[in-house]
Amino acid sequence: MVDPRTPVVVGVGQFTERIDDPDYRGMSSVALATEAVRAALADTGVAPAAVAEAIEVFAGLRQFEICTPMPPPLGASDNYVRSVARRVGANPARAVLEPIGGNGPQKLMTEFAGEIAAGAIEVALILGSENGSTLKTFANRPDADKPDFTERVGGQLDDRGYGYEQYMSEYTVKHGLTGAPVQYGLLDNARRAKLGLSVDEYRRQMAELFAPFVKVAAKNPFSASPVERSVDELVTVTAENRMICDPYPRLMVARDQVNQGAAAVVMSVAAARRLGVPEENWVYLRGHADLVEQDLLLRADLGASVSAELAVTEALRVAGIGLDDVATFDLYSCFPFPVFTVCDTMGLAADDPRGLTLTGGLPFFGGPGNAYSLHGIAETVCEMRERPGTFGLVGANGGVMTKYSVGIYSTDPADWAVDRSKELQAQIAALPEVAVTRDVDTTGVIETYSVRYDWPETTGIIIGRLDDGSRFMATSTDADLVALLSGGEPLGQRISMTAVDGINQARLA
Repeated sequence: MVDPRTPVVVGVGQFTERIDDPDYRGMSSVALATEAVRAALADTGVAPAAVAEAIEVFAGLRQFEICTPMPPPLGASDNYVRSVARRVGANPARAVLEPIGGNGPQKLMTEFAGEIAAGAIEVALILGSENGSTLKTFANRPDADKPDFTERVGGQLDDRGYGYEQYMSEYTVKHGLTGAPVQYGLLDNARRAKLGLSVDEYRRQMAELFAPFVKVAAKNPFSASPVERSVDELVTVTAENRMICDPYPRLMVARDQVNQGAAAVVMSVAAARRLGVPEENWVYLRGHADLVEQDLLLRADLGASVSAELAVTEALRVAGIGLDDVATFDLYSCFPFPVFTVCDTMGLAADDPRGLTLTGGLPFFGGPGNAYSLHGIAETVCEMRERPGTFGLVGANGGVMTKYSVGIYSTDPADWAVDRSKELQAQIAALPEVAVTRDVDTTGVIETYSVRYDWPETTGIIIGRLDDGSRFMATSTDADLVALLSGGEPLGQRISMTAVDGINQARLA
């Protein structure tokens, strides 16, 4: 017997439409989420209407189309969360819209499971969706042929803001850190520097990491790209597998132009019993932790993640298990680095026979914006039901390896346990910081780098160190330096900088 306030996940749902499906509709974010929520309500095993009416909190993940103040290209609801709630016959007391960050699904699960355990609420639903495929499909069509997804529903909404301030600054934006591939390219190349691998060796290591993910995605009915590919196909640069940002060809980059939705219902044991949810549907959140990394340029080691290591370790402690006791993993995989760093810090082999994904990973299953790990949670819940008494770990990452949230799930019952994330966050805050020199008119060496092939002019993006140990950023379109960055070994290379309007412009020294 457990405390009746103990939270249990009782329903999960997913939905995907692919552009090559014969019944492809080009759906809105609201419509995609609605399909997933309906599936989650049905998955509880009781009347969906009864569950919908009992939900007190609808918590949504922010889509890319509403991640900036710019108007959504095809229009959107003024209250995404309540638009979905209305379609499924729910009228929650609270609607919440989370800031950007792929850690959001697990963070929200932990937050509202905690509120349930505290007796503040009894039933919550977490939902997310992304309609990048629809946006791409209609992008170049005449306005008359475009759908209008504008809705005015109003109502209460706890809009928690965009959240960009945690991921970028004026200084980093000026130096080209305006997209995830270039940001993670810096981290993967920093890890390569630590390992002492060549460009080709590291690219093959990335492909070998992701090859098993491809196999999982190929069998997943909710996958956006159920196509099996070999290591050689992943590693070889071709017209189809073009370079995006060094060190990534396209097939190693999160696939964000997808139409996908996911949802999960979590409620107290008391509510589950009252509503008649079959106990075989109950999955407990046995371990959890949420941590935030230092700002990018302040980190002593750009090739590792302290927050991910501490979050995984703490979630295991809360669950009362070790890493060897975990039966399944779904590690956030927008790029290789978030998977590698968990493996590195936790002593988990990249080819662990348990596998590192249940979905197939963001480049292959699909990367529906901030909502991806809700699919990871859904897959984990289903797997735990099939394997009673085992444990599944979900690792959710946001920003530039900025925020890491971990959940450990099991049908094995236990009362809710509080994690020590606040105390661990204080440890991260106390870590040494690297000094940053903003304007540089001298020489330094390349610590890590990426190359933006996605810009009109191929541009090198550099993080380097000055002779005094301080860190700087620089960009370069210098032909000789760009050639070295894109086709040679630039790590440790001495370069010369000139500061112009707050941008350090680099060339070979």
